[in-house]
Amino acid sequence: MTALAVAAGGLVSAAVIGVAPARADHCDPAQASQDNARRRGDRAPDQQAPDQQAPDQQAPDQQAPDQQEPDQQFPDQQAPDRQGRGGDQQVQGGGIVLRDPARSPEPEDSGDALFRRDRSPRAPTAAPDAPQNPDQNSQNPQDPQGPQNPQDPQNPQDPGDQSQDRRGRPTRTASPSPTASQDDDCKDLGPFVTDFVDIRQVQPLRLDAGIGRNGSRGTFVAQCGTNRNGHNNPDNFIVAPGVSNGAHHLHDYVGNLSTDGFSTDESLAAAGTTCRLGDKSTYFWPVLRDRKVDANVQDPDGNVGRVIRAGTVSLQFRGNATSRVVAMPRFLRLITGDAKAGTNGAANARARWSCTGFTNRISPDKYPLCPRGSQVLRILDFPSCWDGQNTDSANHRTHVVFPGQNGACPQGTRAIPQLRMLLAYTVPQGPSFAVDAFPEQKHNPVTDHADFANVMPDRLMQFVVSCINRGRRC
Repeated sequence: MTALAVAAGGLVSAAVIGVAPARADHCDPAQASQDNARRRGDRAPDQQAPDQQAPDQQAPDQQAPDQQEPDQQFPDQQAPDRQGRGGDQQVQGGGIVLRDPARSPEPEDSGDALFRRDRSPRAPTAAPDAPQNPDQNSQNPQDPQGPQNPQDPQNPQDPGDQSQDRRGRPTRTASPSPTASQDDDCKDLGPFVTDFVDIRQVQPLRLDAGIGRNGSRGTFVAQCGTNRNGHNNPDNFIVAPGVSNGAHHLHDYVGNLSTDGFSTDESLAAAGTTCRLGDKSTYFWPVLRDRKVDANVQDPDGNVGRVIRAGTVSLQFRGNATSRVVAMPRFLRLITGDAKAGTNGAANARARWSCTGFTNRISPDKYPLCPRGSQVLRILDFPSCWDGQNTDSANHRTHVVFPGQNGACPQGTRAIPQLRMLLAYTVPQGPSFAVDAFPEQKHNPVTDHADFANVMPDRLMQFVVSCINRGRRC
């Protein structure tokens, strides 16, 4: 009975079946470090951040959604014509007060149920009673239990195989990377204990350039929720269009309900959205996982552990330090960071890791170990100097670049609203969480990245520009 239980899924608790999971012990970087130390005969380092809270503990200033007080509103809950507290408001210790900008309060979950569409078959990544993935085109964002969408079986071993996408068009399926196999030991997947740092050991720095006389000081925050509807897939229509599992890691999506590897301008424009004010833009980023939990262990790309959903998501459009901003063109595509920075180098890396309450301390290449009462914070800034002509480019970077160190856009470009994503997470204690990644990147924190496509109505984009240029907080 025990052997059958293990073979059936690998997700059954060891306490139930009486044996330890085959690979889970080494999927936790902290446990792997202790095991390695015991094998060497020396003492494992103490990697737990001092007085770091357990995942189920809330800090006094990090209330659960159903405990939110009226006078502690998330920045995007301001009325469009009122001046309010902005998303960069500082609290003691240099932090940002983050609140859930989504809909009515609902109990938080840890993202156990992974909704995957149009991808190659894999081992289960959720509890046996988890719902199937809802059809994002027809789903009401207020109804997370939408109709089930059966998966299209595909061969993960042959990238040349032709199959049909959910719209009936032939397409390819990306095969798992040969650098990761089911026989690999989890201890070699990364991350490693050296990929973590106590946030209080990170030197303070200034993240933003000072705003000059001609700068644009206003902000607009898109209210799109935290992916309660479970929109997840391992696709990327910007860098790998027409390919299932083109990203080799799972993405969280908010905004446009239809986004997958086969999205087009037309399909995005026709879909529903989780955002307010008719914003059909798509915002997505790789998930974080709890590596203490034995889940998804048979994933061929090595993304093991249980998905942790962000407790709060702020999508803030900001101004430029030296000039006014102009409207983004509709269907503009943007990426930030480099998903392969672990092997490509840091030239395009834009990872920014911090902790709530410590946002004057930013780590570009280490996961932060946060003290009690603080959450892990991902800060993802997008390029904002547009060439004035193109909505995309061959490398998805040259049509929109980053401002210089003084905040000014390079000659020949013009400033557009800069998107800043702020994602806050309650994570397990110690060095036991990781961002999803390509297998050869070994979950290096420097690979953090995100994607955006503008599908705002023109009228809404003009409102965003007006808010920013007039110094309002909308």
